[in-house]
Amino acid sequence: MARAEVLHDLVVNGRGHSHERLHELANSLGLLAADVFVIAGQPVPACLLPPARDPKVFSEFTYRVTFCNHAQLAALESFVLSLPQASAEPASAVPYDAIAAPPGTDRFPGIFDGLMRNRGLGVRNMPFTGLSQSTIRGMVSGRWYSVHQLRAMAGPLGWTFEDLIAVAAQPLGNWAVGGTLCRHVGKVYVAAIPLTSGQLFQAAVEADRLSGREDHGAWKPWNSDPDPCPDDGAPRHNR
Repeated sequence: MARAEVLHDLVVNGRGHSHERLHELANSLGLLAADVFVIAGQPVPACLLPPARDPKVFSEFTYRVTFCNHAQLAALESFVLSLPQASAEPASAVPYDAIAAPPGTDRFPGIFDGLMRNRGLGVRNMPFTGLSQSTIRGMVSGRWYSVHQLRAMAGPLGWTFEDLIAVAAQPLGNWAVGGTLCRHVGKVYVAAIPLTSGQLFQAAVEADRLSGREDHGAWKPWNSDPDPCPDDGAPRHNR
């Protein structure tokens, strides 16, 4: 079975899978176990969720990551992974009702919301993606979403565009240009899932040290010098 078919089958039939089977699929697909639980429409175990942490610190961290180029992102990911995993209270679990929509209802908005929650991301602390907050809020609520919007959101989640549209049951089409942020930015956010507020602050300081970002005293959405993503050569505005 092709990868896209496995993901689609997980959306349709995942509620009947055992936890052991979901962990096996996560391992074979190279996805977070928490993400596989969300796709399957099952509650995410608390041990797989990020700890409760200061939203402002997390926002500062997500913002500063976007100023790193790809070599710096790799170094930052290694730094984040080197931090000890502290014992902390997990954040609120993904509501089951949000990911287990009634039969015949499009489950993707709830899945998308769950994928963001698995990383501690939300509309207010999402880094600049080229989409407005109202657009992202509309995607989460199920009012709308398009292939273009999925392209923009795949990177911050650390997902490939192909995997995300397979879960959304959307056609691949011909999309030669990537989103504002690539999956290497999202990989840093994935690595940071277990970090506490204090560790996020450390990681934000390290991101600034690596990127040499100058503080202009005002919010700036990204470093505007494009850096080609090694995945496909498309320019990204994370440097």
